[in-house]
Amino acid sequence: MVFSWRGGPGAPRLLLSLLLLAAGESGSCQVHYSVPEEAKHGTFVGRIAQDLGLELAELVPRLFRVASKGRRDLLEVNLQNGILFVNSRIDREELCGRSLECSIHLEVIMDRPLQVFHVEVEVKDINDNPPVFREEEQKVLISESAPLDSHFPLEGASDADIGVNSLLTYRLGLNEYFTLKIITKNDKSILPELVLRKSLDREETPELNILLTSQDGGKPELTGSVQIKISILDVNDNAPEFDKPGYKVVLFENVPNGTRVIQLNASDLDEGVNREISYGIRLILPVSEKCMFSINPETGEIRIYGKLDFEENIEYEIQVNAIDKGIPSMAGHCTVLVEVLDLNDNTPEVMITSLSLPMREDAQVGTVIALISVSDRDSGANGQVTCSLTPNEYFALDTQNNREEMSSLSLVLRKSLDREQIQEHSLLLTANDGGKPELTGTVQLLITILDVNDNAPEFDQYIYKVTVLENAFNGTLVIKLNATDLDDGTNGDIIYSFRKPVSPAVLHAFIINPNNGEIRTRGKLDFEKKKLYEISVEAIDKGNIPMAGHCTVLVEILDINDNTPEITITSLSLPVREDAQVGTVIALISVSDRDSGANGQLASPQGNPLVVGCKTKSGDIFCSSEMFFIELINIPISLQGTRLKTKLENLRRRGHSGSRYHLSPPPPGGFSGSSALLAGTVGVPGVRAPGTRRSAKRRSREDVLVSPSVFLAPPGRRDFGEIPASGEWRRHLPSPSRLPRLCTPRRRCAPPHPQLRFPRRLPKLQSGEQCFQPASPRQFQYIQEAERRRSVSL
Repeated sequence: MVFSWRGGPGAPRLLLSLLLLAAGESGSCQVHYSVPEEAKHGTFVGRIAQDLGLELAELVPRLFRVASKGRRDLLEVNLQNGILFVNSRIDREELCGRSLECSIHLEVIMDRPLQVFHVEVEVKDINDNPPVFREEEQKVLISESAPLDSHFPLEGASDADIGVNSLLTYRLGLNEYFTLKIITKNDKSILPELVLRKSLDREETPELNILLTSQDGGKPELTGSVQIKISILDVNDNAPEFDKPGYKVVLFENVPNGTRVIQLNASDLDEGVNREISYGIRLILPVSEKCMFSINPETGEIRIYGKLDFEENIEYEIQVNAIDKGIPSMAGHCTVLVEVLDLNDNTPEVMITSLSLPMREDAQVGTVIALISVSDRDSGANGQVTCSLTPNEYFALDTQNNREEMSSLSLVLRKSLDREQIQEHSLLLTANDGGKPELTGTVQLLITILDVNDNAPEFDQYIYKVTVLENAFNGTLVIKLNATDLDDGTNGDIIYSFRKPVSPAVLHAFIINPNNGEIRTRGKLDFEKKKLYEISVEAIDKGNIPMAGHCTVLVEILDINDNTPEITITSLSLPVREDAQVGTVIALISVSDRDSGANGQLASPQGNPLVVGCKTKSGDIFCSSEMFFIELINIPISLQGTRLKTKLENLRRRGHSGSRYHLSPPPPGGFSGSSALLAGTVGVPGVRAPGTRRSAKRRSREDVLVSPSVFLAPPGRRDFGEIPASGEWRRHLPSPSRLPRLCTPRRRCAPPHPQLRFPRRLPKLQSGEQCFQPASPRQFQYIQEAERRRSVSL
């Protein structure tokens, strides 16, 4: 294989290497190789990677590839060693015909960055085609009266090879009549002729068969042969003669079928039938299936049938015979050369040889998007092509002329792209030739822009203000945030999260949905603990290099009445004598409420409607009348709200009697914080309450709980509370109620009250049931009679 650089002869090898390196970096160098035709698959052509100054390791990552015009499978590159080799059979004659020069032009393309190298591989001709005669037998008619040294032209052989391989020599088989003479024409082609060396005698030898052999100049030599059949004719001693031995005709291509080419004329000095002439075509070169010529045998007029195409053949040679009708007949010969003139009948051809799509929107100005080849098969001005691009705001054409009939263009970026403004660019590349009329070729290019993550998510607002009630249910929606990203695909997909660092208070109170931006409660919100939360939220896209947008959410907690007044006895004087004076201070009480606003404003009503004989003043409890039996009473605290927590203080007293219980429900408009009288009772002989057991009249019950309670029993709870031996009140029920209740530790019914009635035993209550209702008149009379008898007994 031969490797060389195009340049002046005799250049030093070191300078050649430096030029190769510089040209390789610029992507505009040209490497020249040569390879013989018919080389086997895998035949080494050249170390293309090394010659271009490329590293083997970068061939695959940079998408090293080879593009060629025409057949693309003739040559291939091994990406492991960078060797250019023969991939399939190369037939020079098929590739280039009889052209003296035959080359395969390659464009080596690499991406990241895009580089283009021009490589020319010359296909060397080998002697693979023997000389071929058009027919296996040539017939020659010669009059027996032909003089010595008469010349008789023969049809020569043709060889598809070129150069030395197509140089033909001829030799004639042994005979006693003829020798062979070679005639060299103006175009350097040769034709064999028979030269008569011995007079002919038809009666002695009417026919001769001589072998004509042609040999080419290749190594090894190849030969072809044809049988020359010579018929000896009787005397007709004048052959027809044309006006000129040769004619030249100029025609435009694409002339109509049947157009006259030329009118030939030949004359014969003989008379009679010996001067009558018939015209015929011996040979047309080159042979074409598209274009043929015909001649009128009577008139010698040559016409076209078929199509003249300048791009296929620029000239034709027509060999014509004029044969008289003598016996034997004689022939004259001439040559008609038809030159074909070019017309602008071929539109420019546009071919995309390399296209890098889609294109990133952050591509640099000057980036090469595509390599484009433009050619026109016409010649001269008809084949000169100019190109334009519309629209040309973002893209431009960079033209590099390699050969006269073909142009290489680069489609380059001239202005920065923005996918969010234009997602696709539709380009029209127009190629116009210089003919008259002008012909145009076009190609449509659709440039798709690949999104780059260059836009951060954006919220509708920088600051959001929302309010949430304290004690809101877990999962309550606080706010749904929305951020938008102008990017496409995963670059526009958004994940929401709390911006770090996140305070523990925010993490315990709120949760954010990463997919839709919903912020919901996840724990208990307590106004009394924290009134305002400041949450920093970020929206992050899913790009390779993520971008984020931020906002702040201010969550204000709204107070609700969820704290009952807290009653604390700071001082308690127990026991209290039943003969205590009116105004005696029994206890000092502290009252507070953790709620705010109206929910935390406390009111202590003047006089306790639940207990006769006691009233409140400045948080003190003191006696207002004489009592047989006195126990601790919690002050009723009225407030607006939904739930109440009551702190109970209890005192046990025994041995007293004659106490009267004046109980009534709390006033409407609010719940009461009052609870728990602990009263001692003395059984009254012979009297029992209607609806109670008989044993109740004989049993003295102490530790009876009289409670205008604010609670209802839950399902399954039989007792509202209990008084164990320690005398401490244990409350079980958290639900509010407005009705008073009367309960005992032993689940017994206490004596009826004028304003209460109750069942014999405490039933199994359901949630929301009322335990007691106002007393009937009969029960009220019973109470009065019982108290009267108790006074008499005392």
